Amino acid sequence: MFDFLPQWFQIFFFSMVPWLEARYVIPFSMLEYGWQWWQAFPLAIAGNILPIPFILLFFKYVEKFLRRYNFWAQIMDWLFARTRKKATERIRKYEYLGLFAFVALPIPFTGAWTGALIAYLFDLKFSRSLLAIFFGIILAAAIMIVLTIYISWALTYLGINI
Repeated sequence: MFDFLPQWFQIFFFSMVPWLEARYVIPFSMLEYGWQWWQAFPLAIAGNILPIPFILLFFKYVEKFLRRYNFWAQIMDWLFARTRKKATERIRKYEYLGLFAFVALPIPFTGAWTGALIAYLFDLKFSRSLLAIFFGIILAAAIMIVLTIYISWALTYLGINI
């Protein structure tokens, strides 16, 4: 699909995409491109963390600008209410540990982008949020690497080629 771009750039770039992130790009690069996990890991982690400081620092300005338009104001009201409802108890109780756990859980609608949004919504400190999100990215990627290796080994053992 994107054969005109080098694979390393695709890994780096697609790790920046919300809800794809390193957690799904690393297994893809292992299975589709034949990369080893240790080759894709640093590229994907770097791509995944790159937009996070900008989100943490500048999202308030983006929100202020977008709220001028009723369409975006309604979307943000819905999204923020949903995020606060889902995360309030864990984040208020555990703060940065809760943020870390939320980002580290490799399921849909969790991850660095949503974690940065949660940090913004709950007015958590920049440096601690960035560290919690960074280590959450690493753990989520590690979980997905182990699952990918195990599942591909199990399928190979069963004689199923992937």
